[in-house]
Amino acid sequence: MEPTMSHQMMGYDRAITMFSPDGRLLQVEYAKKTVRQGSTAIGMVCKDGILLLSDKRIVDPLIVPESVEKIWKIDDHMGATASGIISDARVLIERAQLRAQQHRVTYDTEIDTLTIVKDMCNVKQICTQSGGLRPFGVSILVAGIDDDGPKLFETDPTGIYFRYKATAIGEGETEAEEILHKNYTENLDLEDGLKLAIKALTKSIGTDFDVDRIDVAYIKTADKRFSKVDRSKVEKLIAEIKKQKDKK
Repeated sequence: MEPTMSHQMMGYDRAITMFSPDGRLLQVEYAKKTVRQGSTAIGMVCKDGILLLSDKRIVDPLIVPESVEKIWKIDDHMGATASGIISDARVLIERAQLRAQQHRVTYDTEIDTLTIVKDMCNVKQICTQSGGLRPFGVSILVAGIDDDGPKLFETDPTGIYFRYKATAIGEGETEAEEILHKNYTENLDLEDGLKLAIKALTKSIGTDFDVDRIDVAYIKTADKRFSKVDRSKVEKLIAEIKKQKDKK
C-alpha cells in the first residue's frame, strides 16, 4: 500500500493540526495543489517599473470578459494577482487594501510592499495551525514600487513568501517559467516585458488563447501609479508577436 493511501486511511489528511508520520501537513499540500490547478498569473520586474499579467480563464461565452477581475489595486503604488481559489484571494486583497489605507491615513506615507506581504502571510500561516480552519487555497503575487525601487513577492498557502525578479503561478507555471528563465533580463522595459509575459502566457494556455482572457496592469517607477493596460494595446502587441513568429 502506498504511504499516501495509508495516511488517508489513518486520517492524517483530515485535520489541519495533525502531522503525518513523515512530517507532512497534508491539508496544506492539498491547498498547494489547488493553486496549481488555478489560472496562470505572471509577475515581472522591469527597469522602468513592474508588471502583472493574468489569465482570466473565461469559462462561459455568455460571461462579460470585462467583469472578470484577476488583478487588483492595493494602493496607488501596489497591485496583486492570484491563482487558486479567487474568493480566498479577494478576502486577503481587501484586507491588504484596508491596511494600506489605514497606514496612509495614520502616517501620511505609502505602506511598503513587504509589510503588506508579511501581514498577508501571517493570516495564511495561522490557517495552517488552527483547528477548525482550512488553509487559504491561493497563491498571490504582490507587486509594488517602494522608495528603493520595484518589489515582487510570491506568497503561497503555507504563509511563506519569496521575492522574485520574475515568476509565474498557476496551471501554466512550468511552461511560463521555462520562457522566463530563458529570456528574462533585468534590462527589459515594460513594453518588452509585456511582450515576454504574453509569450509565456500564450504557451501555457495553448490553442485556447484569446485576447479577452488577458488581464494586464503595470506600475511605473517614475510616477508610482497603478494602471491597467487596455485591450487595444494588448491586441497590438499580440499582432507584433505573431509577425515575429511568421518571419521565423
